[in-house]
Amino acid sequence: MECLRTLKPMFTAPLHRSPLRCIQPRLCSKFANAAVTSKEKNKSVGKHKSQISSGPSFQDFIKGVAASRTRAADGELSEKHDYLSEDLLMGNSRKVYFETYGCQMNVNDTEIAWSILQKKGYQRTVHLNEADVVLLVTCSIREKAEQTIWNRLQQLTAMKRKRLKTHTPMKIGILGCMAERLKMELLEQEKLVDVLAGPDAYRDLPRLLTVADGGQQASNVLLSLEETYADVMPVHHAPQGCSAFVSIMRGCDNMCSYCIVPFTRGRERSRPVRSILEEVRMLSDQGVKEVTLLGQNVNSYRDTSEEQFCGSDVTKLSRGFKTIYQSKRGGLRFSDLLDRVSRVDPDIRIRFTSPHPKDFPDEVLHLIAERDNICKQIHLPAQSGSSRVLKAMRRGYTREAYLDLVKNIKQIIPDVSLSSDFISGFCGETEDDHQQTLSLIREVGYNVGFLFAYSMRKKTHAFHRLQDDVPAEVKQRRLEECIAVFREEAERVNADLIGSTQLILVEGESKRSAADLCGRTDGNVKVIFPKEDVSAQPAGFSAAPISAGDYVLVKILTASSQSLKGRALSHSSLRAGSMTLPKEQRDEHVASDSTMTETCH
Repeated sequence: MECLRTLKPMFTAPLHRSPLRCIQPRLCSKFANAAVTSKEKNKSVGKHKSQISSGPSFQDFIKGVAASRTRAADGELSEKHDYLSEDLLMGNSRKVYFETYGCQMNVNDTEIAWSILQKKGYQRTVHLNEADVVLLVTCSIREKAEQTIWNRLQQLTAMKRKRLKTHTPMKIGILGCMAERLKMELLEQEKLVDVLAGPDAYRDLPRLLTVADGGQQASNVLLSLEETYADVMPVHHAPQGCSAFVSIMRGCDNMCSYCIVPFTRGRERSRPVRSILEEVRMLSDQGVKEVTLLGQNVNSYRDTSEEQFCGSDVTKLSRGFKTIYQSKRGGLRFSDLLDRVSRVDPDIRIRFTSPHPKDFPDEVLHLIAERDNICKQIHLPAQSGSSRVLKAMRRGYTREAYLDLVKNIKQIIPDVSLSSDFISGFCGETEDDHQQTLSLIREVGYNVGFLFAYSMRKKTHAFHRLQDDVPAEVKQRRLEECIAVFREEAERVNADLIGSTQLILVEGESKRSAADLCGRTDGNVKVIFPKEDVSAQPAGFSAAPISAGDYVLVKILTASSQSLKGRALSHSSLRAGSMTLPKEQRDEHVASDSTMTETCH
């Protein structure tokens, strides 16, 4: 019915009611001129048949029908709607304003959506008051994230009412996970939006906006088993152009009991290797210095797009881990992709997020250890330190298996940096379970963490089978305790870097002081250092300024749980900077620089 609702003006607008009113009394009279009546009636019926034949057919309501897609001159697939002229689908220089909420996948979705609209003649603006179309790329992971969107919609609706009398009234659209999860509430109960597009419907945005221009709400939240946007080259808007996100797969099959992702983004499907490599090469040509590979379960990547990749080998898991789905066979795996991506440009850093601990077989770990341009930083979401809670979460591992994986990672990659996710107050969590989580945080020693209180989501296994029985105040107290312990351990881990020389990729000026620059270590820890000219190379004498996108060697002087502070020594490169100063030189450098005052960041 949502599809029919969006097409309502296509059926009603062209119809002329006056001929029907003329025909009706003649049909009721036995004495009317039958020849004249028949002639006029046939003419009217023929006209209506012509109008109906130009409207949408059954095929237009089926997602993914081959006949509904065409390949444009630039090689990209596009949705074809014979009942809408190409002129109607054009943006005609209307200005689009994007607001992106949530994870890095939503950042990448914004770039995909903008790429599609740009080709249709839309323009992008960074000023809300100039926008003809406002698109919110949304997140549904937690209730707080959704409430932020509801509040924002109220603000935008008030702005929209003020512009109703203008020549081009504002249109508001919701994209992404929230569009799929709350489609009925958004369209019918609140009536705050004109357009809804789920994560697999961005190709349909030009049509949806055209329908909305006709005064109707337009919606497409159908999930796909195939859509990866492999042929859509995102328009990257990275800070200073030094880093970029590259989506390699979409969806998730893990079905963790707390997680809404499989229901908002669908099943796992991977983008072909050749498409990913093409995008990374393009970014390299543009001077990008860091690429982050993205996916809801990024390291479960499996490309079966070409026949030679479809073997019979079973996907390898981390030792002691299992899945709720049957073992998958064939295809190029994450280690294959990581190997090929790292070879595109040895001077580009490669990161990936967000992985699942189950998909770290030894070959992936050895590859990370061997390649200088694959960051020695692994995100390892634990979610809980209690085996009982992990079972309720359907994570597929125990506390012991997780700690064994951590031990194996540290043996293969001795200088690895670890980050993690934790949920406080999951269904049935006891005080003992909480204490086990605190002890896990202390035992592993992470330097970056993402911690949240549990938020029940509809459609999930927990919603249907478990009870959200931990009081809100208890969740909050446990969360605060987890954060406190996490910061203690992060400060300890970061303090071990004092005196070392770290290769930093410069991101730009510090947010708190224009006199400072900021960047990140290989381990993804923020580093703040004064903006000053340094030697052009480690053994050189001529000085040169530091800009965003540069690699520099920085001596670490102080550390906190959130960041490091130091002083730049020289310009460098990823290959040249892979060797830091010997340990015996650390004390000498710390002593010489100890008079440096701390600056804000």
